[in-house]
Amino acid sequence: MTEHRESRLELAAKIDVTDWFSLRAHLERGGVILVDRMLDLTEVGVAVAGDEVKLLERWIAGGLVGKPSAEQVAGWDAQTMKVFNCLIVSPFVLVQEVPEEKA
Repeated sequence: MTEHRESRLELAAKIDVTDWFSLRAHLERGGVILVDRMLDLTEVGVAVAGDEVKLLERWIAGGLVGKPSAEQVAGWDAQTMKVFNCLIVSPFVLVQEVPEEKA
C-alpha cells in the first residue's frame, strides 16, 4: 500500500499546466487522453500507471476518459490561449481542461 501512495504523490507532483499548442504534437501520435473535470487527474494517472483496466473501462464507458473528439480539437485549435492541466504517464499525456476563468 505504501508503494501505491508514493506513486500517487509522485504523480500529483508531476501535474503541470500547458497550452494546447504544446500538446498538439502528442495528439498527432495518438497520445492525448482527455480526462473530465469531474475526475481527479492524479487518480486517473494512478489508474493508467497501475493498468487498472476495469476502472479505466468504467470511466471510458461513462465518457469521463477518452480521446478528444474532432470537434473538441477544432475548438482548441481556434483558441490560441487554451490551457490544460496535464500529466505524463508514458506513453500517454493525460489532459484536463482548465476552466477559462482560471486560465
